[in-house]
Amino acid sequence: MSFASLGLSPALVRAVREQGYHAPTPIQAAAIPAILRGVDVLGLAQTGSGKTAAFALPLLQRVLQSRGEGVRQTRGLILVPTRELAVQVGEALQALAQDLPVALKIAIAFGGVSINPQMMGLRGGCDVMVATPGRLLDLLDQNALRLSAVTTLVLDEADRLLDLGFADEVQRILALCPKVRQNLLFSATLAPAVQNLAAGFLHEPERIEVAAEPERTAAIHQRAIHVDENRRTSLLRHLVKTEDWQRALVFVATKYATETVSDKLWKNGIKAAALHGELSQGARTQVLAALKNSDIQVLVATDVAARGLDIPDLPVVVNYDLPRSAVDYTHRIGRTGRAGASGLALSFVCADSPSSSNCEAHFRLIEKRQGQRVTREQVEGFEPADSAPVLPSVGGVKGLRKSKKDKLREAAANATAAAPTPQQ
Repeated sequence: MSFASLGLSPALVRAVREQGYHAPTPIQAAAIPAILRGVDVLGLAQTGSGKTAAFALPLLQRVLQSRGEGVRQTRGLILVPTRELAVQVGEALQALAQDLPVALKIAIAFGGVSINPQMMGLRGGCDVMVATPGRLLDLLDQNALRLSAVTTLVLDEADRLLDLGFADEVQRILALCPKVRQNLLFSATLAPAVQNLAAGFLHEPERIEVAAEPERTAAIHQRAIHVDENRRTSLLRHLVKTEDWQRALVFVATKYATETVSDKLWKNGIKAAALHGELSQGARTQVLAALKNSDIQVLVATDVAARGLDIPDLPVVVNYDLPRSAVDYTHRIGRTGRAGASGLALSFVCADSPSSSNCEAHFRLIEKRQGQRVTREQVEGFEPADSAPVLPSVGGVKGLRKSKKDKLREAAANATAAAPTPQQ
């Protein structure tokens, strides 16, 4: 199958080739003809499967067909959950549109930066707007653009939009768009909240669900290492050097951890930087560019980087802290093994923390959800301390909390043990 066979115009087929696309991915092959027919689409596919081009190419073609003379009108609207994804999707559209026979203006808007340059960029209108919901509403409040001409509306990473609390903003934006329009909803997961949104947002949609590609799953080699909690940074440093990692993305749980771990790596001769939600947009852009250009070797990030980031040729992803859910795990490791390349996804399973039993149980739950068992390893010189106590679970992983019956039995056992021994 080729892109030409999907109904795309010759100009877009040329644009696709110039961007290095050789053949459509499964989600592209299924979604592009449906979108060109004008129907609503619910697209479900894993991260890294080519969802952006799946909606970008037919959207550009439909906008080209409706482009008239005079003042530009916003006919395509794409809502995304994060600044990074807004830039990524916007730049992908701009690259595909740069050599089209009719010049299209693609605008990008997101929060965390001054609104004034974005307002200036909208003078004269735009054909396609890519925006985060909050900043789009700010622009609408300033009368910087109108949505009355929107013919195609895309919700990209819809599950993440809802996770980040954008449901109310999305509903406000939908109310400002024409009632008659094409709606496209793309998501990696179909959580209940996404199902509810789809039910009210889409009209008789064509559902396209692409399962994880076996060859891509196989391209990501997963490893899990048992290590004491306080030795993770030392082990990370050891692995970077001994396994010659040229670039790695390391996920931690908190902003504080991004700064602490990256500082320790830097002090030990490894160029590292932190990425978290409190960085300014300029700083975030600079850090990501440094990783892509190999100016730094390790990027230590919170889950702000788990969705939407496309870091070419990223060979290693490390779960320094385990993710909260199996879905987040999938998105994290999906940063590697992209575009046919192989990748390594490595997880630290702590052995000595108060929640160590939770840590192991939580990783087993992740394994169960993804249907794959990962062999536990130990690295010489970093073996967990044999004497480390395993404390009882205090919650956090479903199924590990003690029942009332267990608590009563434990209390009875403790009372018996504490009772005075009868004299012989």
